[in-house]
Amino acid sequence: MKLIVGLGNPGLQYTNTRHNAGFMVVNALADKFAMGQIARSRFNSVTLDANIGAEKCLLIKPTSFMNRSGQSVGEALRFFKLDPQEDLLVIVDDIALPVGSIRIRKSGGAGGHNGLADIDRVLGGASYPRIRIGVGEVPRLMNQADWVLSKFMSDESVKVKESLDKACNAIEHILDHDIVSAMNTFNEKLAKPKRKEHPNDKLEQDKSNEDKSSTTTGDKKSVEDTSSAQRAESTNNTPAN
Repeated sequence: MKLIVGLGNPGLQYTNTRHNAGFMVVNALADKFAMGQIARSRFNSVTLDANIGAEKCLLIKPTSFMNRSGQSVGEALRFFKLDPQEDLLVIVDDIALPVGSIRIRKSGGAGGHNGLADIDRVLGGASYPRIRIGVGEVPRLMNQADWVLSKFMSDESVKVKESLDKACNAIEHILDHDIVSAMNTFNEKLAKPKRKEHPNDKLEQDKSNEDKSSTTTGDKKSVEDTSSAQRAESTNNTPAN
């Protein structure tokens, strides 16, 4: 038995938001491997049984909200008497990755993600595999919480679909082979994503230019005043004939 846990927030208002990328991957897995299965409510989650390759899996979407994801994971692991390093795979959104990309890790820190932090707290460590789904860097002057709770934009839909497909294929690969092989196959070297432009960026740049202009004018005036004072002092100190 393997537990595949997608992190997200329950409720229609959070459907297809960036923070729910984990839920989106689990939904894609359910469409592919759990057709006709009846969802059950247990472990403070919505769960579905699925057979992926030769492996029996339980697809899990915690319903206790993101910052209490550890409760669902801990309950399921204890019930089935599973080892998180071998039998758990967590799917989570990542603002450090561009939309369309994924990153597979055998373990790692929470990186400021509340869902991972709560799982770490419950399990007493971060030694469990995870797949990070890129949701894009937070735009300048935008609050991080507002960004991750926003829905993907229409021009991102193709990239989002690519990341969901990659994640599903990576999960199949992990179950058929191992996570190291999957990391070598699916992890790509990524360039640092460009920050999204925001209308306020131009206003900020214009203000910066005005400040520089003001500073330059002030410096020039200061130099002129100093030169005038020096000339006046030189005149006053000239010896009389």
